[in-house]
Amino acid sequence: MTETLRLATRGSDLALRQAETVREALSSRRRDVELRQVETRGDQIPDELIHRLGKTGAFVRALDEEVLAGDADLAVHSLKDLPTEDMADLVVAGVPERAPSGDVVVQPDGLGIEELPAGAVVGTGSLRRGAQIRATRPDLTVEPIRGNVDTRLEKLLAPGLQAEHERRLIASGEDSALTAEADEDGDENADDTDDEGTDGDEVDEEFDETVEEWFDSLSDLERDAMERRVETEYDAIVLAEAGLRRSNLFYEVETTRLPREEFVPAAGQGAIAVTASDPDVVEAVRDAVDHPRTRVAVTVERTVLGELNGGCVAPIGVSAMVQGEHVHVRARVLSTDGTEEVADTRDLPIRSHATAAAEFAADLADRGADDLIAVAREEADE
Repeated sequence: MTETLRLATRGSDLALRQAETVREALSSRRRDVELRQVETRGDQIPDELIHRLGKTGAFVRALDEEVLAGDADLAVHSLKDLPTEDMADLVVAGVPERAPSGDVVVQPDGLGIEELPAGAVVGTGSLRRGAQIRATRPDLTVEPIRGNVDTRLEKLLAPGLQAEHERRLIASGEDSALTAEADEDGDENADDTDDEGTDGDEVDEEFDETVEEWFDSLSDLERDAMERRVETEYDAIVLAEAGLRRSNLFYEVETTRLPREEFVPAAGQGAIAVTASDPDVVEAVRDAVDHPRTRVAVTVERTVLGELNGGCVAPIGVSAMVQGEHVHVRARVLSTDGTEEVADTRDLPIRSHATAAAEFAADLADRGADDLIAVAREEADE
């Protein structure tokens, strides 16, 4: 085993933070770790939804290829991105203790999913989350959204902050810049003060802060959002709680946890996987970072997902939790429009959790999950 371990990671802020937790764990065992940033296929196609990127592993292969080629000793992944198929010459050497695995709705006013008005636009980049939202609130509009965690939050916050900025400029009499910009864009109604938001009560609106004081009070995230142009205005977005926390953005926005009974997380969500091939590296990683309870839980989840063979093409949620001598597992397989589903819960014996998880998946398949997944795959192919 080399003296300094080379750890392959994506270059996103979230990926680097995950890699840093692995480096710190190994450093505590007196292992030096060097981070190697690698661009993946998922990074190269930023405007495509995950389930349209092809086979599972759009964010994984390039990292693991670094390990197989000998250019890195290990790679760090979000476990939910890791394919369930066997990886030739690679093993999951370590699974650190899991972060919160559920989903949250982010809404500027702190509204939960049940409080959103009919027709509200909810953004998600996940096929699973989209189907679950439609099943719970068919009156909402689900729109795709891509980007890193901070990018998605900026897309959500941008319209509201920009509108607030404009209102404050108008109230302060400093709206000449806005009018001039509208004129440059060929807006024939730029000087029409009867337009909504620029007349009557809006002009008379008063604020306790100047525009500059208000802007100075914004967080870095909000200031970045002010500069962002968006094509779709979202009323809320749904994200993984773990991603928000690892990005240090959980307390920057208003969040509401979604009920796990309806919003069953993706297999492996909230967990990190470290892959390696060299036996000595595998042993070092396992000793330093592996969390036994987390590994059992994600093994159950990934076994169910693998047996169902849904990958990223079907809306499948699988969540497991170790409870004494059993593993409580919940699964929910939906049609993409959320109108059909096969769901169940089961307590599996911990001593045979992998075998029992496969049997649970077979039961779900026999009850119609296979049919829903087949339809979803046909839709993805189209």
